[in-house]
Amino acid sequence: MRPSSLVVVANRLPLDDNIAPDGACEWRRSPGGLASALHAILQQTPATWVGWSGAIGPSPKLPSIGSLRLRPVTLTEQEQSGYYEGFANSTLWPLYHDAVQQPVFQREWWETYRAVNQRFAEAAAEVAGRHAAVWVQDYHLQLVPQMLRELRPDLLIGFFMHVPFPPPELFMQLPRRIELLVGMLGADLVGFQREQAGHNLAQLAQKLLGAEATDDAITVGERTVRTGAFPVSIDVAEMRALAARPDVVGQARQLRHDLGESKRILLSVDRLDYTKGIEHRLTAYRELLRDGHVKVRDTVLVQVAVPSRERVDSYRDLRDRIEGEVGRINGEYGRVGEPAIHYLNQRFDRSLLAALYQAADVMVVTPLRDGMNLVAKEFVAAREDETGALVLSEFAGAAAELSAAFLVNPHDLDDLKQTLLRAMEADPADLSARMRAMRAHLAEHDIMAWARAYLTALDHTGRLARRLPRTG
Repeated sequence: MRPSSLVVVANRLPLDDNIAPDGACEWRRSPGGLASALHAILQQTPATWVGWSGAIGPSPKLPSIGSLRLRPVTLTEQEQSGYYEGFANSTLWPLYHDAVQQPVFQREWWETYRAVNQRFAEAAAEVAGRHAAVWVQDYHLQLVPQMLRELRPDLLIGFFMHVPFPPPELFMQLPRRIELLVGMLGADLVGFQREQAGHNLAQLAQKLLGAEATDDAITVGERTVRTGAFPVSIDVAEMRALAARPDVVGQARQLRHDLGESKRILLSVDRLDYTKGIEHRLTAYRELLRDGHVKVRDTVLVQVAVPSRERVDSYRDLRDRIEGEVGRINGEYGRVGEPAIHYLNQRFDRSLLAALYQAADVMVVTPLRDGMNLVAKEFVAAREDETGALVLSEFAGAAAELSAAFLVNPHDLDDLKQTLLRAMEADPADLSARMRAMRAHLAEHDIMAWARAYLTALDHTGRLARRLPRTG
């Protein structure tokens, strides 16, 4: 494989689970996923992507996707269990999401996590050209920047944390907190979704390492590590074009007919994860039905819950609880041919999601904690008619940008119920003004603007950012 001047390192390769009969690979897209965020950038920029293919054992030789070359990293069954399901998603994920669920610490997971991070670092060092830029993504690979610096000190190394980065009092619970902190600080630039995360990192560097630190720069030995907020976004032009396709418009019209032409349609699209607030949302909706504020004859909730981490016990338990609650609500409040909730635990292609976005009257995005939440941005981009309401959690990163949404505290059931009612009953002129403001913001802050801002900060020469087309 030829050395590459831009290398993306992420837990997963951006592959569809199925490779076509002719051996071609297709880009894998998912609601809120990293591959979705980087899709537009790497269509335009020759690069190499280092990641796990999703298969256990030796990886097959993978063809390129356009100008994107793929370098698979192999995982065994034990490594997937310890590195991915264990330390990444049972220790770091819950802790970084405000300990919504209690983190689990197992010492053997750490050793596997460290070994797998070393393998990713070695793969990146192998494919990176001299003085290349390497962009490491997210909490799965928090040790890679420092490991990579030790292997290849010539490289320009960026690290981006897509999930929230916790305050010191939570991070300090980690048994391997210093190693994780030093791992991140191996980067030249550490990027976050929100400014508060940079403040949290600076406090930790001062406390644990005795480093000189401000909210945007940390001195580590003779190096200065820069930090900053770079809110990730979506390919707005792609979503607008998709939503305007005649087949998608027709599908949206059919969905409205099937769900009830005269009904108010509430829509939620989430990964099936305890951080997404699905159970709180269902409780609030059940109470609205119970109290008569919402009636099945005039309102319906569509809950899409995309399967996630199905091998992890806590996620299977969550699915069972949600399915049980949906069944209880439909059993108590539904009517023949008219369920109170349409619940879909399956993956959807993007055209159907775009149709759902257009069919909905109210988009309900109420995670308990979220780094960004790209579904909220996709909904706004899909509403060319400038109608529809967005109910958005204050604890999603998107709330800092989409301030014209109906912001809500999802932990407060009364606030959630009242906000849902406000959104359902809002004046159309108010909804149009809110939607227009959010769409204007997205037009200026799309995925290319995000990449350009980050890569310009990483590489002051501008050689990386110049490869990207302009916003819009």
